[in-house]
Amino acid sequence: MPKDTRAVADGSLSPAEAANGKTAVLYRMALPDHLCPSGQKARWLLKRRGYAVDDRLFRTRAEVDAFKAAHDVKTTPQIWIDGQRVGGYTDLREKLTGWDPKATTYRPVIALFAVAALTAVALSIGFLGAITWQTLGWFVSVSMILLGMQKLRDVEGFSTMFLNYDLLARRWVPYAYIYPFVETGAGILMTGMILTWLSAPAALFIASIGAGSVFKAVYLDRRTLKCACVGGSSNVPLGFVSLTENLMMVGMAIAMLWLAV
Repeated sequence: MPKDTRAVADGSLSPAEAANGKTAVLYRMALPDHLCPSGQKARWLLKRRGYAVDDRLFRTRAEVDAFKAAHDVKTTPQIWIDGQRVGGYTDLREKLTGWDPKATTYRPVIALFAVAALTAVALSIGFLGAITWQTLGWFVSVSMILLGMQKLRDVEGFSTMFLNYDLLARRWVPYAYIYPFVETGAGILMTGMILTWLSAPAALFIASIGAGSVFKAVYLDRRTLKCACVGGSSNVPLGFVSLTENLMMVGMAIAMLWLAV
């Protein structure tokens, strides 16, 4: 444990009194069988933002229960700043960083495509000795695998979001459940450059429907939706990135079919 921690029972001042200036009061669990992760992150964030932390630890479940009853809260950790209770770790994060858990963001897609690009470059240099047109192909196919894996993590959540805009899924619901498996499987086969007769038509089929669905929902119907491309729990907006992803798959599939002829 850090040297500046102490048991809850050792606290003399109330949290509202102790939390003033650049001193924050943090209550968190440090039980024999549980060291609260959110409490550790709250402590780290407070120190990163320049606060001295009055770190008060719960050593028993009885202390946790008594604290919750006394302050009418349901969870710990709990943080006080400037004499006021901020709340738990997510509340603290919102207050100190401006983080908004409901805000739309492209960060998951950017991270995924960056990993796919680096993997494609590594494959090209490792197996071909240079960056070639195959690098672009690997980038698309590895992206398909990674995107498919995000969907397979929660197929039920993905299918619900997918049904908001996909034209085929709206007519035949099972397609929303099949899609992640087709995307992932086609990506694997394309990466290995095997069974092109199967992978390329499959990718062309799902990507063509996907591109048409996104174009209709966003550019014709002017709907504001979240994209199911990285799973059912993402805050990625449906739009240009989603359309580009599908068009890349279409291009990859056509190129593979052309080369196979």
